[in-house]
Formats: sequence, C-alpha cells, structure tokens
Amino acid sequence: MTGARAGTRRADLTFADTVRRVNEVRATFWLGRIAGVRVGVHWSVAVLFAVIALGLGAERLPDAYPDRSPLGYTLLALLAGLLFWASLLVHELAHALVARRSGVPVDEITLWLLGGATRTRREAPDPGSEFRIAAAGPATSLALGVLFTVLTWVLVAADAGPLVEVTAWLAVINFLLALFNAFPAAPLDGGRVLRAALWRRSGDRPRAISQTSTAGQAFGWLLVIVGLVVFLWTGAFGAVWLALVGWFVAGAAALEGQASRTRQLLAGVPVRESMTPGPTTVPADETVGGLLSETGPALDHPALPVVGRDGTPVGLVTREMLRNVPVEKHRALTVAEIMVPLDEVRTTPPDGDLAELLPSLDPGPEHRVLVIDRNGRPDGGDGRAPRLLGIVSPSDVNRTISRLTTGGRRQPAG
Repeated sequence: MTGARAGTRRADLTFADTVRRVNEVRATFWLGRIAGVRVGVHWSVAVLFAVIALGLGAERLPDAYPDRSPLGYTLLALLAGLLFWASLLVHELAHALVARRSGVPVDEITLWLLGGATRTRREAPDPGSEFRIAAAGPATSLALGVLFTVLTWVLVAADAGPLVEVTAWLAVINFLLALFNAFPAAPLDGGRVLRAALWRRSGDRPRAISQTSTAGQAFGWLLVIVGLVVFLWTGAFGAVWLALVGWFVAGAAALEGQASRTRQLLAGVPVRESMTPGPTTVPADETVGGLLSETGPALDHPALPVVGRDGTPVGLVTREMLRNVPVEKHRALTVAEIMVPLDEVRTTPPDGDLAELLPSLDPGPEHRVLVIDRNGRPDGGDGRAPRLLGIVSPSDVNRTISRLTTGGRRQPAG
C-alpha cells in the first residue's frame, strides 16, 4: 500500500464498526421469497404498525365517519397498515428487480421501522445502472399513489364510506414516500440518482459518494433540528417522528461515506492477503450429533466450510444451524442436509479484489466468503476438483484495515 493510504484515519475505516451498525436492521424473521428475493421483517415493524393503527383507528376514521363501530375502525386501520407495508415492499422489490436486471445480485429485502432496505452483493457497475436502480423506487411509489387516488375516486362514487378514508390516506402516504425518497441526499433514492449524475459527469465514483454523503448528513440533521423545535414549540408528537427519521438519515449517510472510504482503502488488495488460509472444515456426511459431540476445534468457529469425501467444498454450515437441530434428529440428519449449498455461498478466487467482497460480509456467521481455486473454470479446468484455499470473514477484513491504516506492509496470507 502507498503512504497516502497508510495515513487514512482509522476511526473512519473500521469495518467491524460498519457491520455492527448494519446489523441493527437485520431481519427478525423471514416471510419467504418473492420473485426469488428473500424478504424479512425486523421486530420494529410492530412499533410503526401500532402507531398507524392507533392514528387511523382511534382518531382519523372516527373523526371522518362518526357513529361507526370501534371494531370496524380497528379492522380498517389494520388493513391500512398491511397495505402500507405492502406498498413499502413493492417499492423495495422495484429496486431489487431492476438491480438484478442490471446484473447486480440481490440477497434480501428487510422491512423495518423506517421503511425498507434492499441488500445487494455488489455496487452498480456504471452510472446508468445506478440511476435506474435508484429511480425505480420513487417511480413505483408515485405509481402506487396514482393507483390509490383512482381507487379513492371509484370508492367515493360507490359511496364506500370509511374505506374511502383508507385509500385516500394510502394515496397521500405513497406520494409523500416518493417525494421524500426523491430528495437528493444519501442514503435516499434521490441521493443515489444524484450520485449517478455526479459519477457520470466526473468519472469519480468515490467523490460522488462523498458529496451525496455530506448532503445526506446535512439534510438529516436539519430534519432533527426542525422536528425537535416543532415538538418543543407545539407539542406535536409527529415532530418527534420527523426527528427520528432525520437521525436515521444522518447516520446512514455517514455510514455510506465510511463504507466508500473503506472500499477505496481495500481496492486492489488481493483476497489472498486477507483470508484465513486452510480453514477448519467439516465432512458433509458427518451426522449433526457426531459433530456436536466432538471436543475438537470444529465448534469454536461460528461458521465452517463443508467438504465432500474428496475435500471438494460443497457448502457452509453455521454453529447456530447445528444447535437448532432437535436432539431427536441429531443421529439422523447429516451436515449436508442442513448446510447452505455452495451455489448459495459467495465464493471468490484468491486473486479477487477484496473491496468487491464487502457487500457480502454483513454481520452473521452465514456471511462468509469461501476462497476457491477453480483453475480458471468452474469444473477445475484440468479435471481436478475446485480446491478450498481459505475463508474471509468481517474480522479478517478488519485486521487488514488495521494493518493498512497503521502503515503496515501487506504480507502474503501464507
């Protein structure tokens, strides 16, 4: 590494800190797959769902349509909450589907307190793809706003009563979602659109990220200040929500800038210089009970590569997967039956760029990258099976960052 890289502030580039903050919005449980994309829900969704149900069921609907049953208000409020989250999911699915069409693999979508998050395995390859992926979300929310507006007119003509209030609220919410996300500041969709434009104009992606990150932090703290001032002046609870959103935007924008600096630092560093070589492996035909009864080092690791009888890598198993198997099935189930198969595990050649792996190294033991020598072809090229050379985890990356930011010289992984 050059001296300029060695002089970068370590506090700004600690990968472990980055992934810990990302972990705050990991899914609590999974709903399944939609269009091939895994969809999860964070526990905080229940908080916003309760706020929506209370606001509509206890205030807005009774005010607009008095003399109706409390049960009716409650059911309509719950329906509105479900349709609101469905709108957010459609918004995120639009990002995911356009990303896949642009050649960017998508891991998952997580719905949480302040909306949704779509996780991809790598960044957009060019400004055009960046623009299309970012613009898909607000465009979808705008279309949903129009759809609910038309539906509201139809229901008004049909004299549908309180249901009109629900669809009108959903129309306004989707229009506001489109407008808010279109603001040109990271991490909002509008910030990514601006980033694509700046990237295309200058050809310097890191600089574009830095500029939109700064704009995002300024916008976020402005929302915090406005929200707190309005709350202190009027006592309106909605202003607290505005401040909370601003706090999230500012933090996420700072995180985006930090992640960009980390990618810059690691760009060009071969994976072999960060990986843990010769990792402990477990045989695919070993029973869960047999593995759990071992007193060796196997279970000292949160995740382990799984290999066939010839040593060929076939998947990845985590300590949690093993421990979640019911005791009565320990002797019947093999590791191969519970592991994540190799085609669902991120792999890389030893000479791959370490910076390209960062999106795959989110927190959690399942987020490991296996370093495999395929001899240039998926089948091994010369008839030999692919060889497992090492494994990369967030802690491996953090050690590399520590070495580079303290001026250490790169050393071969062994």
